[in-house]
Amino acid sequence: MTKPSAPRRHLSTSPFKAPVASPVKEFALGDRVSHDQFGLGRVLQVEDQVALLVDFGATQVRVASPYTRLHKL
Repeated sequence: MTKPSAPRRHLSTSPFKAPVASPVKEFALGDRVSHDQFGLGRVLQVEDQVALLVDFGATQVRVASPYTRLHKL
């Protein structure tokens, strides 16, 4: 697997609009979530915007930030 490259820097002289930064997703203990690979789950532990421990029924997974594949229900 290749590591994704860093986002490109927007130059002030560029004729194109600056990309809009997506808001940081915040999760709380007990939140119901959906993951693209693991399915439905519940947040068991929150590690200060670093990672989440999520129970997906059959397995518990530590999901690292940014939570791109994790969605709050």
